[in-house]
Amino acid sequence: MATSYRDAGVDIEKSDRFVEWIESKVRATYNARVVSGVGGFASLYDMGDGRYLASGTDGVGTKLLLARKLGIHDTIGIDLVAMCVNDVICTGARPMFFLDYLASAALDLEVSKAVLTGITNGCAQARMALIGGETAEMPGMYAPGDYDLAGFCVGEVRKEDLLGGDKMRPGDSLIAIASSGFHSNGYSLLRKLLREDDFAEGGVASQLLTPTRIYVDVVQRLQRELGASLHGVAHITGSGLQNIPRMNESLHYRIDCLPPLAEIPGVMAEFFDRSGMSVEELCDTFNMGMGLVIATDRPSDALGVLGAAGEKAWMIGGVEEKTGSFPFASLRVRMTSPSF
Repeated sequence: MATSYRDAGVDIEKSDRFVEWIESKVRATYNARVVSGVGGFASLYDMGDGRYLASGTDGVGTKLLLARKLGIHDTIGIDLVAMCVNDVICTGARPMFFLDYLASAALDLEVSKAVLTGITNGCAQARMALIGGETAEMPGMYAPGDYDLAGFCVGEVRKEDLLGGDKMRPGDSLIAIASSGFHSNGYSLLRKLLREDDFAEGGVASQLLTPTRIYVDVVQRLQRELGASLHGVAHITGSGLQNIPRMNESLHYRIDCLPPLAEIPGVMAEFFDRSGMSVEELCDTFNMGMGLVIATDRPSDALGVLGAAGEKAWMIGGVEEKTGSFPFASLRVRMTSPSF
């Protein structure tokens, strides 16, 4: 029987409606320096002199429950950093600093040290400072042994270096950069698909804790090598490929093919099969082996830069004018890949 994200208790459509409601409320708080707020990958604030601050906040979601069950806590902090910083770099910003929030029923020193080790590891990968945070003990709010994480990242970008928006053009190519696995979304569904033997030694449960990749170095390399030909970057997280239009929702995005199953982590193919979901449903839930998607008018050069950096990457589609043929949808998945 097919399983969906909604069956696992996550209603993406309801969440999207709530975000729309939030946007209508928070705009009343904006001043003239707010360049972009709710809806983008990161918010932008004008500091004057052509400098913008880019900020983003996120958590890790129910991947935390899997970390607790497996007793592995030293990688979940990397996920926390990645979920925030990968959004911020979609603006073209250079990450500067990070803050974390760790809440639990009661402080467990060994678990907390392991979590913070992961956070500092992630900040080192992102080349930014961990400048502060908060630890809260709230008995009664959390069950014994439970904890939750949130993070906040700030970066800086010059106005002329901003990505997305007006830089996006019809005719741009879309190139996907490999993920390390499911990263940190879809875990309410993935946990539902787990079997008891998955937790045995050598089982696939531990593979689901593979940390989310941090893409700071690769994006900065693309910025240096491609310059103004790097037009946009999309972080593929919750809602899967539907993140791609967030680069500029006035355009249409055509997906011709997905990364071949043989070239993405095997654990992903295993759970795709277990879910019984259609390709379209999978694309709206998971990253499909793609952590980032970039838009560029120099695809051959971009693939060369990525190959030289040891990155696995695939040409997956292109950017088009949004015409009368697609009046409501910004993304069209048109599979030609034999793997799917």
